[in-house]
Amino acid sequence: MNTTNPKFINKNLLQKGDKIVDFCSIEDLKRKILPLRRQAKITDEWLKFRLENILPQLMDREQIDFWVVIAREYNEDPVVLSLMPAVMLSARRRTILVFHRKDKTNFECLSFGKPDPAINQFYTQAWDREKEEQWEALSREIRERKPKNIGLNISEHFALGDGLSKSQYDQFYGSLKSEDQKKIVSAENLAISWLERRTSQELNAYTGINQIAHSIIAKAFSPAVIHPGVTTLKDLAWWIRQTINDIGLKAWFQPTIMIQREEGQDKITGESPILPGDLLHCDVGLHYLGLATDTQQMAYVLKRGESGPPPDFVNALAKANRLQDIFTANFTEGKTGNEILLKSLEEAKESGINASIYTHPIGIHGHGAGPTIGLFDQQSFIPFNGEYPLYRDTCYAIELNIKEKIPLWDNKEVMIALEQTAVFSGDGVDYLGGRQKELHCI
Repeated sequence: MNTTNPKFINKNLLQKGDKIVDFCSIEDLKRKILPLRRQAKITDEWLKFRLENILPQLMDREQIDFWVVIAREYNEDPVVLSLMPAVMLSARRRTILVFHRKDKTNFECLSFGKPDPAINQFYTQAWDREKEEQWEALSREIRERKPKNIGLNISEHFALGDGLSKSQYDQFYGSLKSEDQKKIVSAENLAISWLERRTSQELNAYTGINQIAHSIIAKAFSPAVIHPGVTTLKDLAWWIRQTINDIGLKAWFQPTIMIQREEGQDKITGESPILPGDLLHCDVGLHYLGLATDTQQMAYVLKRGESGPPPDFVNALAKANRLQDIFTANFTEGKTGNEILLKSLEEAKESGINASIYTHPIGIHGHGAGPTIGLFDQQSFIPFNGEYPLYRDTCYAIELNIKEKIPLWDNKEVMIALEQTAVFSGDGVDYLGGRQKELHCI
């Protein structure tokens, strides 16, 4: 089958404003993915900029003088790899990175690990293993620098800010003088801030990364891949996973495909074939250049004689888009995840939308650092994680659904679930690579 034929090209997803971009062929996508060496150069440039420009700002905002990140090989802190050059794929034995905010104009990055040319491009080597033990060197540097506080990645509520293990905490604590032990504070907000903040360089690339994900989904939801009556849910999910792998990237979770069907819904399994009249849903996430995508889109399988999806489904998708608009209009810097969630749900109800919102931050991690804005099974106030505020230049998987009764299906209720990566710039929300406004048709 010639998938470059215009009739097989689904143009309805890669929207940026009024511009629509055709999805690429898989071979085009392979050519688009950069060689690993080039990827490493780009991400290392990003790291250098972030360490020199972003981290000092965040430490000043969070009032942390001395941030200590401790990790061990095979037991890495969730933050540590985001602080290391691309060639370092894990901690080495015990890796200790330290960030010292002397004042608003003086900032230093120190390494208390085995000397390494790669890491020493970004960090000043502060430990001579021939002269003193690792903990002793760190304790000495603290005494000499006299920071007001010492931030450690310890958090009861944020997993991404809780990377310091008990044994390493005990050893570090035991190496300090009593006056320095009293300076220890949680660096959870700093860890979250570092992970969630995106730079302009990263955001420029993030749009294209999401377009790669959209291209794979558009190809998956097309006659080039789906043969109604033959292709099963598992076939399609594994085709997506295999394609992500084949173009040189990695999925960060197993893709999922869901069918909603007028009759026989309770009999659908992973081995069930996709049939004409089915409403399909996918959930797909990949990593590229250190950034994650998370995308959910919908498709309809045409019955014989149909030239497009039934109006009932078109209207339901439009209502889901309306929910997106209501929701993202409430993104205001300083508001908490709970404030945004509850106001959006109230406005959706007033608009006659049966809504559910469960949006999460995204970036270096798929389920990323930042405020929780609803959970799939908790559409109410969420303690702690939901109370974290919204900051500018942070990214979110705008994940939500609406439930709508479909007259065509004898008023059976269907769910339209959408998810799209977006950035909150402080002045509004921009969907990176566009959002779905029309159903894929197969």
